[in-house]
Amino acid sequence: MTVLPLERTRDRAPDAPRPRVLLAPVTVTPSKPLTPSHLKGLLWTDVMFRATGQLADVAYRYSHTTYHPTEQTLGFWEFLDRTCGDGDYADLTEERIGDLYVAFRAAGERAPAAALRPYADAAEDGWVHPASRRVLELWAGQYAGLGLHDPGLLAHQPPGLGLDETIGRLTAMGMCLDLRAVGGPVHLDLTRHGLPLRQIVNGQGRPNYLACALRELLPLAPDFDEVVLLYDRELDPDYQQLSRVLSALGPAVRRVPVGRVPIDGVIRSARHGGWRDHHAGSLLAAARPEYDDPVVRLGMRLYFIATLGPGQQQSFRAPLLRQCLKRAERMLASGPWTDPAELAERLGRHRRGHLHVDPYRLTSSLLGRKGPAPALDLLSAVFL
Repeated sequence: MTVLPLERTRDRAPDAPRPRVLLAPVTVTPSKPLTPSHLKGLLWTDVMFRATGQLADVAYRYSHTTYHPTEQTLGFWEFLDRTCGDGDYADLTEERIGDLYVAFRAAGERAPAAALRPYADAAEDGWVHPASRRVLELWAGQYAGLGLHDPGLLAHQPPGLGLDETIGRLTAMGMCLDLRAVGGPVHLDLTRHGLPLRQIVNGQGRPNYLACALRELLPLAPDFDEVVLLYDRELDPDYQQLSRVLSALGPAVRRVPVGRVPIDGVIRSARHGGWRDHHAGSLLAAARPEYDDPVVRLGMRLYFIATLGPGQQQSFRAPLLRQCLKRAERMLASGPWTDPAELAERLGRHRRGHLHVDPYRLTSSLLGRKGPAPALDLLSAVFL
């Protein structure tokens, strides 16, 4: 992993342009409710985005368009049309659509490439299956309730490169083993860097998540001083590979794995369900009758970032979330206003030698029992 020297930020001339940072979090497939694990990653990214934006020019790239061509998404869409026909999804909840997704994964069927091709072609042109569009619409409302920056949930945001262009660039970089000429797959080849071969396109021409990420980030990365990759810890092998490729293009690349949130001591994939009463919609519905929006937004961040931390040891606990909401209410009632000119300096203490602000260090600092109450200008700029 390339680390950007501190001198490039600390010794920057007063009239020099601000550093540029690209945040690229892993996307959530729009096929189910936002679970506590999803919420943790989204809130983590949001605080990083807003805090770092006080110190640098930050781009937040989160495009569902880019990742629709994966077999996981296209397979779900084909399954829905094959088993439900021309169903009307406009009034379905995300829980009901999530149940259909669980049924799809439980069936264990893999649609043939020919059946997925029309969906892939339509997705490249901006089409989204009505079920996924319904989920994205529901998420947009939950983003608003949580005070999350919306990076374009419902927008058509195609990646900068086509799949063939991406393979061509990787080949030119000496990082690709392309066996399509003999009917085989395409591998990302970083063996000279001590990493294993990683298939990114199967023998039927279908790209996986890593191939889609390369389509998106290869053309973007050279324009930034730092690229921050936020992702589920289980994806670390793929993100090591992605980091190595992007580092070769010039920017410092920082990998930020965020642990999942166990439910009753067990870490479950969303493909198995188990989100009842724990997903974003339910948590917002439970909190809003008692607390104002600013309290809900701050309290959620105190819990999912500072209390749960970067690991995945602590299970979701509703009583602790309520304690964080009460703590947030007290903070907002008693916090002082301070000189906004000091905000950048206070945030800069939580960078740890890189350009982006560490959300855990920053959010945890709000919970210190010694010292003054958190300043309202900081809370307003970053947490509300």
